[in-house]
Order: sequence, then C-alpha cells, then structure tokens
Amino acid sequence: MDPHRIRTLARELPELRIGPDTTEEEAFAAMRMLGSFNQCLLGMVRFSGQTPWEWHPDDELLCLVEGEVEVTLLPTEGGPATITVMAAGDILIVPRQTWHRQFPRPSAALAFVTSSEGNRHSEAEDPRETA
Repeated sequence: MDPHRIRTLARELPELRIGPDTTEEEAFAAMRMLGSFNQCLLGMVRFSGQTPWEWHPDDELLCLVEGEVEVTLLPTEGGPATITVMAAGDILIVPRQTWHRQFPRPSAALAFVTSSEGNRHSEAEDPRETA
C-alpha cells in the first residue's frame, strides 16, 4: 500500500464552486475518496462557497490542507459557534450529531473522515428546526 500524498492530491483536485444550484452529484464528483476507515470514509475536497448544513451520526474529522475555513457549529441548544481553522495541518473534530457548515476564505482544501451512512444535509436557515 502506498501512502497518500495529501498536499499533492490537494493541488490536483478541481475546485468545487458551491452555490445555490450546486447538486449533490456535482459535490460528490468533485470529492476524491481515498478509502475507508472503520465505518467512515476518508476523502478530500477543494471548494469555494459556503457548504450546506451537514449532520453525521459519528464525529467528523476535518484536516485543513490549504487555505482558511470558518466552521459554524449548531449545538443542540443555544446559538451558533464559529471556529476559524487557519493553518495547513490544523485539525477540527466536529462532535457527532452536530449540525455544521464550512465557509472557506476564499477557497480551501480539506481532508475529512466522516460517517459512510446516516448523514443529513440541509439548506434551512436553522436545520435544527426542521430535523
């Protein structure tokens, strides 16, 4: 088995430009799946534009490869929490069952480990009210 050269892979990825008309198929086509890790997927994506809200049944690991990303979390109760991931190599663990979305400045490449099943996505202003 050969190692994954994360920085090289990031440079080779096409940029997914997220907007109101971006389809789930376009998003998945832009991601590079590197393999599985336990019951999760290991992948990478390069993107610009704010992502829809995401929810996963398990913790999600985000590793910034290039750029800067603002991650907004919606805990079960209370208002949003925003975390800025600024340096390549920074890792953020998004707690399981927490709605979250990413906003790169202006674009970013992320490696991620996320649940392979049971994920949800939402375009609602506050997805906790519609879940």
